[in-house]
Amino acid sequence: MILVAGGTGRLGSLIVRRLTQRGMDVRVLTRDPSVAAPDHVQVIVGDVRDRGSLGPATAGVDLVVSAVHGFVGPRGISPETVDRDGNANLVDAARAAGAGFVLMSVVGASPDSPMELFRMKHAAEQHAAASGVPTTVVRATAFLELWIDLLTQIAARSGRPLVFGGGDNPINFVSVNDVAALLERVITDPATRGQTVEIGGPENVTFNALARSVQAAAGRSSTHRHVPVAMLHLMAGTVGRVKPGLGRQARAAIALDGGDFTFDALPIHRRYPDLPMTSLGDVLSHSRV
Repeated sequence: MILVAGGTGRLGSLIVRRLTQRGMDVRVLTRDPSVAAPDHVQVIVGDVRDRGSLGPATAGVDLVVSAVHGFVGPRGISPETVDRDGNANLVDAARAAGAGFVLMSVVGASPDSPMELFRMKHAAEQHAAASGVPTTVVRATAFLELWIDLLTQIAARSGRPLVFGGGDNPINFVSVNDVAALLERVITDPATRGQTVEIGGPENVTFNALARSVQAAAGRSSTHRHVPVAMLHLMAGTVGRVKPGLGRQARAAIALDGGDFTFDALPIHRRYPDLPMTSLGDVLSHSRV
């Protein structure tokens, strides 16, 4: 039995589908009791922030897969409460159940990253390493579909996507489908326990180029708009103090506008030559923009 925490999200639902297509027994941990799940999938209500709910969730499982994230969400949801503490709770529950663990993390996770999410993912990695639980860490770059959706939603209201910062910094984006394919590999290969594997997409793309591509795919000719970096600093230091989620997003945008977020995807594809390598054009051609 495999428990997938975050199994109803963008990535988690793809993992669940891939595992059930293999005929594997899957259990999904969710906060929402009304969630619809594929046939033959167990659904158990719980919350990674609530240690007491994880004992029943992990009972009888062989592997716990964490696809949770707390970058945005309602009150009480944050990288600290979900990505650090929630994952620590999952690791401890996996240890009590005698199960292995697969942790979804981010390329660039480190204790001194300017991005809170990256620091909290690193803390989760460290907790897993110290726990003695056989763990595979999968680090991915930014999800391409997520950013296309965000730009599309804004453009649907105004006709023009909104880019935070100058938008000229190259960033690696990866298709969530490629990440799900890699996760399927490591979930079904116990030899990867104790390893960290990283995946990114075939292209390093600026937000300006991404916004232009989204506009072109939608048949719109208008140019995108910008939120200047100075405004992001102001947001982070004022309203961001009252609304932590907004402040977190502003600080992340500042980091993305100036840090090194490029990635070389060739090593993971040398290791798994048949792993999909989906381009920006491929994603846009299959999306309704």
